[in-house]
Amino acid sequence: MKTLVTGGAGFIGSHLADALLAAGHQVTVVDDLSRGRRSRVPTAARFIQADVASDLRAVFAGSGAEVVFHLAAQIDVRRSISDPLLDTRVNVLGTVGVLQAAADTGVRRVVFASSGGTVYGDTDVLPTPETAPLRPASQYGAAKVAAELYGRVYGDLYGIDFVSLRYANVYGPRQDPHGEAGVVAIFSEKMLRGEVPAINGDGSQTRDYVYVADVVAANLVAIDGPPGAYNVGTGVECDVNELHRRLQAIIGGTAPATHGPAKAGEQRRSCLDPTLAASSLHWSPRLTLDEGLRLTVEYFRSDPGDR
Repeated sequence: MKTLVTGGAGFIGSHLADALLAAGHQVTVVDDLSRGRRSRVPTAARFIQADVASDLRAVFAGSGAEVVFHLAAQIDVRRSISDPLLDTRVNVLGTVGVLQAAADTGVRRVVFASSGGTVYGDTDVLPTPETAPLRPASQYGAAKVAAELYGRVYGDLYGIDFVSLRYANVYGPRQDPHGEAGVVAIFSEKMLRGEVPAINGDGSQTRDYVYVADVVAANLVAIDGPPGAYNVGTGVECDVNELHRRLQAIIGGTAPATHGPAKAGEQRRSCLDPTLAASSLHWSPRLTLDEGLRLTVEYFRSDPGDR
């Protein structure tokens, strides 16, 4: 099958491109390389450097893609607050452009990388199911909700199967340790360099950490699963202080983390209920947090170029 991955030079997208090729699919990668790396695009994939918010109809037509995985995004919650116009351009207008190009070129399915960590906002229902109200607390979360709504509209108007995968906090090899997002990569990089990471606020804020290989597996089963919105998480909360302790146990060292001010727009608790994905897509996470953390640390330790 012919597939196309936007953001395929990035963290999750490059892993997905590898997996699609391994499964026997043809892959076209579209990435503007603003965050992704050309070296991460598999050699067997066709690569096109393009802005996701530009007109992609010719690119889609040339690829012949039947299924498009839309992962290209502005991923920093804090950047969305400081520069909401940029966030909207990439995450809303970029998604609309992808959907329009899909409609114009006969794409049958779009699998969208949404954010379960932000679309629900702070909620009393944990783990949070897909039936919970969507109450984002940041422009980034609002953009993801808007993109999902556009996906449903394009599905109704043009018959595109739209699948929204609401990721929990994804971590693993190739995650950028120098950005604002990705606490596992940031902490790992600092600890491996003998530095002390800083925790925002008191560290009691919780997240649901899901390993990148499990997220890729969810994308693969979404090729043929029922359209709709699905949480892609573990259903297990872990606070930032505990995450720091676990990484410290793997890497070594005893220095306590420092604490800085809490960040605007940051949720206190986030944990996703993956029951629907298990019943409808037959997907469940396979790796425990400790297993995933060990693999991630091994990667950064063996590949200092990613640090």
